[in-house]
Amino acid sequence: CQRRANFVASSLCRTRGSAAMHIKQVILRGFKTYKDQVSLHEDFHPGVNVIVGFNGSGKSNLFNAILFVISDHFGSLRQETRRSLLHEGAGPAVLTAFVEIVFDNVDRRMPIDKDEVRVRRTIGAKKDDYSLDGKTATRNEVFNLLESCGFTKSNPYYIVQQGKVAELTLMDDRRRLELLKEISGAGVYDERRAESMKLLQDTAVRRKKTDEIIEGVASRIKSLEEEQRELVEYQQLEKQRRCLEYELTDRDWRTAQERIESLEAQKREVAAQLHKVQRDTSELRTSLEDAETEVQRAATEKQRVSAEHEEETEVTRHGESSKP
Repeated sequence: CQRRANFVASSLCRTRGSAAMHIKQVILRGFKTYKDQVSLHEDFHPGVNVIVGFNGSGKSNLFNAILFVISDHFGSLRQETRRSLLHEGAGPAVLTAFVEIVFDNVDRRMPIDKDEVRVRRTIGAKKDDYSLDGKTATRNEVFNLLESCGFTKSNPYYIVQQGKVAELTLMDDRRRLELLKEISGAGVYDERRAESMKLLQDTAVRRKKTDEIIEGVASRIKSLEEEQRELVEYQQLEKQRRCLEYELTDRDWRTAQERIESLEAQKREVAAQLHKVQRDTSELRTSLEDAETEVQRAATEKQRVSAEHEEETEVTRHGESSKP
């Protein structure tokens, strides 16, 4: 029987004393060739693990199952890719599959206060979910947790695939140096430095735009301040105009009031004079009526006296004519 080494999984982190964080258990169901639930928990060692077996025995599928949870190799999956990861075989169709990895966290390499940390990924034709210790989590939350203990995208050498050791030994010095930088984490700093430089450039561009905006705003503020100064000056002049207008109106009103009072006084004086004239006229009319009455009485008396006189004269004349 032919047996071949398929992959070497390292201890996944540096040790603290005698204990180190490592894979403690792998649980699979419905993933690739693993239709029924399979739990591997006795064969994992805190140190280096080597998996060997017959061709087609599922070594690569187990390897892919671990990568499926902790690496970026199976990142965003399309619906067809998710279906290809589901078990295909006789019997009822498998609709969902999951892979769960249990990490030994006695050394608290993961920032979770538990001795075991369970990371599960579940897929279906229309789903792709993660969970941490049985609680639903986002992909970013899971990978942020993994990166906090060394599972970084830029340093994928916590898992060594089949044939990778030979490839590493045959590298030239330049490539080997680059590899050492990646493994040691120096490459991360170079990438972050490049990202930081790009960020600084972008920041400089944004700062230039911001300075232009600030300059425009400052110019606008200056213009608004000038308008405000003109507005204040206008308001002061308007206030003075209204004060003057009020003074003129008040003076005209007082003049008109004085004129009205003068006319009222004249009116009262003329009314008094008119009343006196009317009273004098009434008295004169009364005196005139009395005089007319007296004249009429005198005329009547005069007529009576004249009549008596004529009568006496007639009698006298008649007496003289009757004498012998």
